[in-house]
Amino acid sequence: MKIAVLGAGAWGTTLADMLARNGVDTVLWAREPEVAATIRATRINTTFLPDIPLSDNLKVESDPKIAFEGADYYLVVVPSQFIRPTLEGFRDILPDNPVIVCASKGIELESLAPMSRVVSEALDGKHPRYASLSGPSFAAEVSRNMPTTVALGCDDHALGHELQDAFSTPFFRVYFTPDYRGVELGGAVKNVIAIAAGISDGLGFGHDARAALITRGLAEMSRLGQAMGGQIRTFMGLSGMGDLVLTCTGDLSRNRQVGLKLGQGRRLDDIINEMKAVAEGVKTTKALYNLSQKLDVELPITEQVYNILYEDKDPAQAVKTLLSRELKDE
Repeated sequence: MKIAVLGAGAWGTTLADMLARNGVDTVLWAREPEVAATIRATRINTTFLPDIPLSDNLKVESDPKIAFEGADYYLVVVPSQFIRPTLEGFRDILPDNPVIVCASKGIELESLAPMSRVVSEALDGKHPRYASLSGPSFAAEVSRNMPTTVALGCDDHALGHELQDAFSTPFFRVYFTPDYRGVELGGAVKNVIAIAAGISDGLGFGHDARAALITRGLAEMSRLGQAMGGQIRTFMGLSGMGDLVLTCTGDLSRNRQVGLKLGQGRRLDDIINEMKAVAEGVKTTKALYNLSQKLDVELPITEQVYNILYEDKDPAQAVKTLLSRELKDE
C-alpha cells in the first residue's frame, strides 16, 4: 500500500508521519521545494511543525509526478480554498478512479460547495472515489502520539472499512460512517463556531456563554447539515460535537485564537497577517453565511460572526443581538 499526502502544513505533515511510522509507504508532497528540501535534510518541518522529528521512512517530494507514482490513496490536506486549483493542476497525472481522502475542512467560497463536490468537479472525468476524514484532532497532539479518535465518512462501505484499517494506529482510532457529507460539514461549521467562542472569551464572558455557543452551534450545524443531506446522528459524534468542543475550548485552535483576539479588540487583517497557518473558519464564515441565505437555513451565530468579520460590527453588540432575538422553544 502507498499513500500520497498532498500538503505539507502541520496537519498534512503530522498525518504523513503517523502513517509512515505505522509501516505505510508514505510520500508527502510539499508545494514549496524549500520545505521538501528542509525536511529531507533535517527530518523536521521547521516551517509548519517545528520540534517534531519525522520518521526516516517518510519520503518527501515537491515533484508531484514522483510523489504520486504508484499511490493507492491520495490524502488531501491543502487549505480548502485551494483544493480545486490544486487537483485541477494534477488531473493529467492522476489515475482514473483515484481514491481521494480529504482531511481539509471548509466550504468553497466561490461555489458554496462542500469539499466532496469540489473534488468531483476538479477531477471531472476521472470519477474519483471520495472519503472525508475529520474529528477532534490537533496536529501538535497527534504528532506526539497522544490518543485521538476521528471519523471517516465514505459511502462505499468496502472502501471505507479499507481506509479505516489503513489510517488507524495504536494512538489514532478511526470510526467509519457512510455519511461523508455529515462528516465534512461538521468539520466546516465547527470552525465558525470556534471563532464565536473565542470572541466570547476575548470579551471576558464566562463558561456559561461558551457552553451556550457550543450547544446552539451544534443546532446550527445540524440544521445546515440536514438541509445538505447529512444525517443528524453524525453531528452528535466525533466530527460534529466532538470537534466542536475541541475547537471551541482548546488553545491550540487557530480559529478560536482568531476570535479571542477579535474579542480583545484586535483587527482581523492584523491577526491574519501574524499567522503562519490558515484559519479556515474566516473564509468558511462567509461561505456559510451565503449558503444559509441560498438555502434559507437559519444560522444566527454564523450571521453575527460574519457581521464581525466582514461588516466591522462591534463584537459586544453582536452578542446583544443574539441575546435579544425572539424567544423560542428549544
